[in-house]
Amino acid sequence: MMNKKNSKIALMLVASAVSLALTGCGSDGDDGTDGNPGLPGGTPAEAIQKLNLEVLSVTYEGNNPTLKVYATNENDEPVVGLSSFEVKKVAQLIPAGASGAGNSAAWESIGSQKAFTDNKNGSYNFTIETDGFNSELTQRYNIIAQNAMLLDGVTEVPHTELSQDFDGEGYDAKYTKNIVSHDTCANCHAEGEPITTRHSSYFTQETCATCHSTNLSTESQWKHLIHNIHNSNKSFTDKNDKEYTGVTAEALIQNNCQSCHVESEELTEWGNWTRIPTMETCTSCHTGIDFVAGEGHSQQSDNSNCIACHNASWTEEIHTGPFVEKKAFIDMYGMTSTLTVNTDTSATLSVSITDAAGTAIDASTLVSKIQRIETITNVGPNFPIMGYNASPGTGLAKVAYDLVRDGELGTDVTVVAGNIEYTIPSLPFGEYSPAGMQDTDTAFSFIGLEMCNDGTSPVECGEDIATTSMKADLVFGTLSGEAPSMRHTDSVAFNTCENCHGETFEIHKGYHAGFVMTEQLGRENADGEVVVGVDGCVTCHTPDGTYASGGNQGALEMKLHSVHGEQGIVGDCAQCHNDFNLDAFKLKGALATSAGAYTTPITATCASCHGFDEIKAHAEGQGAVVNGSYEDANASAQVEFCMACHKPTIFDHTQVNM
Repeated sequence: MMNKKNSKIALMLVASAVSLALTGCGSDGDDGTDGNPGLPGGTPAEAIQKLNLEVLSVTYEGNNPTLKVYATNENDEPVVGLSSFEVKKVAQLIPAGASGAGNSAAWESIGSQKAFTDNKNGSYNFTIETDGFNSELTQRYNIIAQNAMLLDGVTEVPHTELSQDFDGEGYDAKYTKNIVSHDTCANCHAEGEPITTRHSSYFTQETCATCHSTNLSTESQWKHLIHNIHNSNKSFTDKNDKEYTGVTAEALIQNNCQSCHVESEELTEWGNWTRIPTMETCTSCHTGIDFVAGEGHSQQSDNSNCIACHNASWTEEIHTGPFVEKKAFIDMYGMTSTLTVNTDTSATLSVSITDAAGTAIDASTLVSKIQRIETITNVGPNFPIMGYNASPGTGLAKVAYDLVRDGELGTDVTVVAGNIEYTIPSLPFGEYSPAGMQDTDTAFSFIGLEMCNDGTSPVECGEDIATTSMKADLVFGTLSGEAPSMRHTDSVAFNTCENCHGETFEIHKGYHAGFVMTEQLGRENADGEVVVGVDGCVTCHTPDGTYASGGNQGALEMKLHSVHGEQGIVGDCAQCHNDFNLDAFKLKGALATSAGAYTTPITATCASCHGFDEIKAHAEGQGAVVNGSYEDANASAQVEFCMACHKPTIFDHTQVNM
């Protein structure tokens, strides 16, 4: 058979060619370019910042398709001379139920091809031998151009992936499997970067789903593997001996199905995760089940009976109910606090518990239902002068105190007029800070609230009682009585964190009461926008590090880079940063970068991503101190010359001012 599908772009190009031919009658026929019928003419691209791929047509000889793929750069110039180019997979979609009652739709791999013909006009032909081709099924062509040079050995090609679906005759696909979009994955995984550097070099969910087809073992099929990776119930080791424990997944998406399964008008099958339960998918999260042996579940050999018990509404409720209830419970209570500095440089912290409407509640009626109210207090919001452990500068550590623990008030904590009050001992106001006396005129307390509950209402605390971290609070107080100094929030806004972690992320719950970052931490910026920042985190993540005193790069300027970099997920500054406030470095001193050693602040921040050994020589040549003494690094903090050349933006952090 000979069937052909022309895409919209191909049809437009043909129409354009015909139009030019007609309007050119009676002239030389020379439009200034050398073209080919149906394709734009012109000189091939000499530089490729972005590679665009499109399947122009699919034709068949018997069961073997020939693809014509068109490649252009960001300026629509044809790309000639691709070298590392392939049809990674040809797959066909087995519809739901076609392989057996109750089975979900699944991709089946039927071929691949690395050999191609370069037509020297931006188009390339791939002819593929298939195994098991069925013209009644949707066919997917997964095409990949690897990050490599053109045949000229000079021009670099960015890694690009395309997954395009057709029906079995080469026309637009009548149906496909579209449960989760790549855009949803890109909320956590950096766009234009490998999905995870720990496992593979591929960029898109569609590529992963096409390759991890039914041709592989159940554990390696996408419907099983993707759930296995994104929940904390199981661990496994991949082909590269990388271990997946689920800890990262739990921290990121909290085993919440709706982190990935998002309602969408564009995805016609987004709700299939509730409508088509299968043994293969369910065992990726629910461990200890052997369906065939009847262990952990009634005995069954196939999926034909699953929907009889696990109907869509019940499946959705059982998987999403706890998260809906948790969010509703968190929203039931909040805190408003004050920090009043006394003449003896002590400070009185007063915490008022409020209901959902913001009305104060007599705390004495709730104390027995509060697992913990944790407070951490420091001085100097822009560059805290009290360390997690004692700072070399002041000899003092942050003040951490539990106002409530296990349903009981802490020592010297009282309830006054319905508010919980505690007086923090003398604080080091006015000590040295790069930000000057104004910054160390300000003390600030970060407050976490953890409440005992039955899922929907607070209950008396006790053994085996569940707890939930509630909305956190941040409060400032000054010795002078003037307006407080505050740390900037125009580099990282917490809504960017929520893209991965969700609205109910209980930061550090376990070691701490847990901090849920919500609107009550928001401050209005210069543009009148309310921004919830991560500024409260520096009460613990001090310039002197955290519990390892620099050994784990605990300062806030470094910690988020080092932790997120280890996960192989974040690879793009704009995933987390809403902006770069480069002026903030003018308010900083040395940062602890290893046990007992300090580095100037710009260099320390950059090295937390790029590595200290890698940038040491360059940075020291620009006035930086790398892993030197506390005294030397502080003295050089405002000497390092980085910003004379480097002008990073969140979209291009390598930008320089030349």
